[in-house]
Amino acid sequence: MQKTLALVAHDHKKADLIGWAKQHKAVLARHKLVATGTTGGLLSDALGLPVHKFKSGPLGGDQQIGALIAEGTLDALFFFWDPLNPAPHDPDVKALLRLCSVWNLPVACNEATADLMITSPLFEDTQHARKLPDYGK
Repeated sequence: MQKTLALVAHDHKKADLIGWAKQHKAVLARHKLVATGTTGGLLSDALGLPVHKFKSGPLGGDQQIGALIAEGTLDALFFFWDPLNPAPHDPDVKALLRLCSVWNLPVACNEATADLMITSPLFEDTQHARKLPDYGK
């Protein structure tokens, strides 16, 4: 079953995300990939795979990916963010990570966690369904 995966990286982490994506290209190739602007272009070039590119993070790309989470159309987020270099759009980053918690969406914020997530037997298990919270109560 094809999933929609978002790949995002801050400037100082783009090389790390691209290196990680190259290592996991075979798995990523089985899924629909979306990314923020610059990162999406770099990933598409490096992997030779189609990547839907949203706007750059500071120009609304983080919020576009957040909308996918809220709509229930994103299956996982790989967000290599840089905690040591604050970005002008830090509130957008915090909001994106908050949405992952609100909607119980798997999120990896570094290479170690991304490795664990993408190699988990549950990652491509078609029988596994993530529990969605019911906020209608």
